[in-house]
Amino acid sequence: MPFSSREMPIARGWGTGGLQITLALIGKQDKLKVIDQGSDESVNAVSIKKLVQKTTGVSVTDETEEATIIQSRHRVPEVALKSGQTLVLQVPAPEPLRNVEAREAKTKILHSEEEYSGAWLQLFEQIMKYGRSSTGADHPVYVHHRYVMAPSPIPRFDNPKLNKSDALVLLGAGREKKIYAVPPHTDVQSLAFDDYPFSVETFDGKCCRLCGSTDVFLDEVLDAKTGKAEHQCNDTSFCLDQLNQQLVKEETNYA
Repeated sequence: MPFSSREMPIARGWGTGGLQITLALIGKQDKLKVIDQGSDESVNAVSIKKLVQKTTGVSVTDETEEATIIQSRHRVPEVALKSGQTLVLQVPAPEPLRNVEAREAKTKILHSEEEYSGAWLQLFEQIMKYGRSSTGADHPVYVHHRYVMAPSPIPRFDNPKLNKSDALVLLGAGREKKIYAVPPHTDVQSLAFDDYPFSVETFDGKCCRLCGSTDVFLDEVLDAKTGKAEHQCNDTSFCLDQLNQQLVKEETNYA
């Protein structure tokens, strides 16, 4: 759905579509969480939180469970979202067929006719060339067994989190002036062939160097002292919560 994309006090490409949705939705009773590439404390995340808070007076939080609106750039939180929460995703390229059809009017026709052979062909070419799907992020999904959708540049790891989610997912593209949504409890499946099933990034044998988590999306970082590559939770809030829980458990055991 096209919408009137207002000029915002941040550069396009840094979340104007998501920010406009957030400002349109937010009320005094809401509590806002903003993450950028998994971090609550990046410059972009902090700046957006300050802007919204000064504009609306709402409270902000780093805790996923406490937030009613979660605006995110390129990640879905590790903690499962619940009913009553809204996830706002920022989208630079909302049209999943743009690489195979440049004309907007034509892509609308293709969607209406459920003509997605171009998307399947792209996936087939990746498999023929690399032996697998090579999409690093923004892997297209089928929504409600009917529409192919661009899920924003979230990693493949996060695609399954959209399926049957209890939360409402709203996606906004400022430059493209489009918004679209995935209602709660909607079937969302990543595009894949039966003989080449969809798979997410794996971190087998690796764990977060801080909290020890193994079933989350990990970033590779260099240890400042040793210079060796290690792994760390991408979701900074989740990692901190895990550390706090471990600390409380240790204190309880000590007592």
